[in-house]
Amino acid sequence: MEVILLERVAKLGQMGEIVSVKEGYARNFLLPQRKALRANDANKARFENDKAQLEAHNLETRKEAESLSEKLDGETFVVIRSASDGGALYGSVSTRDAADAASEAGFTVDRKQVALSAPIKELGLHTVTVYLHPEVEATITLNVARSPEEAELQAQGKSIQDLAAEEEAAAEFEIQELFDDVGGAALDDDDLDPRGPAPEEDQSDEPIED
Repeated sequence: MEVILLERVAKLGQMGEIVSVKEGYARNFLLPQRKALRANDANKARFENDKAQLEAHNLETRKEAESLSEKLDGETFVVIRSASDGGALYGSVSTRDAADAASEAGFTVDRKQVALSAPIKELGLHTVTVYLHPEVEATITLNVARSPEEAELQAQGKSIQDLAAEEEAAAEFEIQELFDDVGGAALDDDDLDPRGPAPEEDQSDEPIED
């Protein structure tokens, strides 16, 4: 099916271009999202009449998106989730979760603007692209952790494996200290003879009188 693009569509074309696409893609995405019109004579004439208005609207929305991108790009948002000791989430983080995290921080982001190739299913720092406009995008980071404290450590560059190793080392250190304390107490007990001090031997060389 041939359509007239009403805005720039990634990997497809610029506003005003007539492109050929699969019918399903046009029916399910381009047409209902008002990103394109069927390329017939009536719509071609309609586009020419509305072209100036469409370009002005596109310019306005692009400027708004660029302004938002300057503030949003590079931001990190914490998402708290339950997970196993190995870092696997009990569930996942979706585009809606990413949009909600940004919105809670004061940014206007719709889940449809968030691009995820697949739901996030692991703890850690995840880079996510947000398409604010057909010509403007921003990159954010989702810090997925089990607690705010863990998120802070991850932000410092420590992975879930590093944190697990540190916890294991700390546990081993505590156990070793316990054994050292027990061992020290046992040595102290050995130094105490319940029979009391041994009597001093008579070192005199004088002969014993009858």
